[in-house]
Amino acid sequence: MKYTDRVYGNFEIIEPVVLELISSPTLQRLKEIDQAGYFEPHFPGTAHSRFEHSVGDYLLLTMFGAPIEERTAGLIHDVSHSAFSHCIDYVLDAGSQKEHSHQDNIFDEFVRKSEIPEIFKKYNLDLDYILDDRNFPLKETVLPDICADRIDYSLRTATVFGEIENGKYFVDNLTADNGRWIFKNFESAQNYAELFLKLNTKYYSGLPSAVMFLTVGGYLRYALSKGYIVETDLYTTDKAVLAKIEPHIATDPELALLFDRMNNKIGFRNDSKDYDGKVFCKSRVVNPLCRHDGKIQRVSEIKRGWNDVIKRESIPKEYFIKFDA
Repeated sequence: MKYTDRVYGNFEIIEPVVLELISSPTLQRLKEIDQAGYFEPHFPGTAHSRFEHSVGDYLLLTMFGAPIEERTAGLIHDVSHSAFSHCIDYVLDAGSQKEHSHQDNIFDEFVRKSEIPEIFKKYNLDLDYILDDRNFPLKETVLPDICADRIDYSLRTATVFGEIENGKYFVDNLTADNGRWIFKNFESAQNYAELFLKLNTKYYSGLPSAVMFLTVGGYLRYALSKGYIVETDLYTTDKAVLAKIEPHIATDPELALLFDRMNNKIGFRNDSKDYDGKVFCKSRVVNPLCRHDGKIQRVSEIKRGWNDVIKRESIPKEYFIKFDA
């Protein structure tokens, strides 16, 4: 299978287990799940899928020699995402606005109910081992460390939004050593940390994200309350959910208003003294390792003030959204 990735370039994927996973309904569904949630009304032309990111995670791990178990774990790590990705945390009570944890909370059960266990069994791969992130430090670590998931989605966001041309510079300056991602020098580590901070400020936890989460969450919650959709619909695709709700817009003025807000057709501002809705955005910051002066150090050990940035940016952002209508 020939595959062209916008961040890493051209590849030929030949491993049977990977090809079968990619072709499975569970992975294919991710092609219709937007990575950011529903960002297109705010940043036209930037939509990209959870499938693209999932394959990117696999490719990154492959480039750095991770074992097949870790690479397949990277490939499937997002299969439990609902329609509109992390917007689900603003729809269901089980979600967490500050942590965006719903997808992780249901991941194990979701995978076990899919066709994925049979695929792993067919190729003599241990499902329990693959589902345990403790086995795969390159794939997943806690913030502010970097991991394959974090590296891929940040480089992909930066590429899609035109902040960088592609990921070559950062990938070329990365090494994987004993389960740790380490930049070859301080300059590249600092550049990556500052790029990630920029992405967090403008996109991940910025005002457009706050409005997206609040309005998509409000639209879907209202549709659920009216019976236009049911909770299981949320685990189909973005288009399927929108299509099921759409026929009711013409006869339900409240739904029509929520639809216009969600599609950025109504102005808004952030106003803590006069607001229609309060919303939190998960905030992210990284503190990569790098080789510097003959030692492996974190950016914060070299760059003055970076610990203050980490402390500040690790706190969820709070917004108070007032709509013009």
